[in-house]
Amino acid sequence: MVSKSPLDDPEKAAYAWARYRRIMRLMFGITIGVVLIAIALLYDGEGTESIHFYIAVALGIGFTMLLTSALMGLVFLSNGTGHDAAVDNNLPDNEVD
Repeated sequence: MVSKSPLDDPEKAAYAWARYRRIMRLMFGITIGVVLIAIALLYDGEGTESIHFYIAVALGIGFTMLLTSALMGLVFLSNGTGHDAAVDNNLPDNEVD
């Protein structure tokens, strides 16, 4: 029989998803700060780079940081709620004669 996941309980699920959203809001703020710092460090005032360079840098850094934090947040959500422990890994042995 498959054991129930702790995320099946609406109270625990609401708490876990609220924690995930809090982590994502924090990471969004950090991402904005890192992007602004990167653009400031790259801008030298001479204007030799195109505006497209700065847009690409901002999107590249921003997308990478947000995707990474979203995936890591899901790992923390899964592990922190005990959802991983509810998985049944009792597979039959595959013995070859």
